[in-house]
Amino acid sequence: MLEYAHLPQWLVALLTEKFFNACIIHEDAKKNEKNVFCLDCCEGICPHCLTRHRSHRLLQIRRYVYHDVIRLGDADKLLDCSFVQSYTTNSAKVVFLNQRPQTRASRGSGNCCIICDRGLQDPFLFCSISCKVQHILRTEGKLTKYIYRCDYMTLPEPGLDDGQMTPDTILEPVGSVGTESGSSGTGEVGCHTVGCTATTEIVRKKRSTLSAFRSVFQPGSGMNRRKGTPQRSPLY
Repeated sequence: MLEYAHLPQWLVALLTEKFFNACIIHEDAKKNEKNVFCLDCCEGICPHCLTRHRSHRLLQIRRYVYHDVIRLGDADKLLDCSFVQSYTTNSAKVVFLNQRPQTRASRGSGNCCIICDRGLQDPFLFCSISCKVQHILRTEGKLTKYIYRCDYMTLPEPGLDDGQMTPDTILEPVGSVGTESGSSGTGEVGCHTVGCTATTEIVRKKRSTLSAFRSVFQPGSGMNRRKGTPQRSPLY
């Protein structure tokens, strides 16, 4: 559990808000899911609430595989996201806000999240922002140097979308963190450059194996051939 007393109020609200629930104020309106977070009011709001928050710092929340995510570019403006694994989906790099329940026991090998043991790609250490925050609080006691001042945050152009990111690909991370602009040129990564924007690129995995597997069970194939009715000798 997070020690909320040591966190900024906006971060506590962001990690505990129930997004994509119906807005109480606009419960009878269409498209009233809370998919925006107001950093100034520390609350989740729906598209119909935007008018009274138009001068505030606004962060769009998205949903990927049934869990809340935010764009990595937005997250980097608010806090240090280095070593938090990110994913590319729908042409956007995103990070999870909170850890996800484990669907199966960890094998105990390979790279895993320090907090929840979810499998990760190298060189990442955390599966979500929440897990990194928990680790910092446990080891350092405060988060001050990891929080950035952000005076301006607005919704992306051309405007607010529904936030739903359809996982139409099989995630297959490839590559790792390399030397980019802002590094020392010796392979070392700068704190607020590559370290905060490192991501695991996702490629579309061909479905040929799945198609081949399905073809085995098509009518007429050897694996699906049913025995006919046994022929019995007539009784005399």
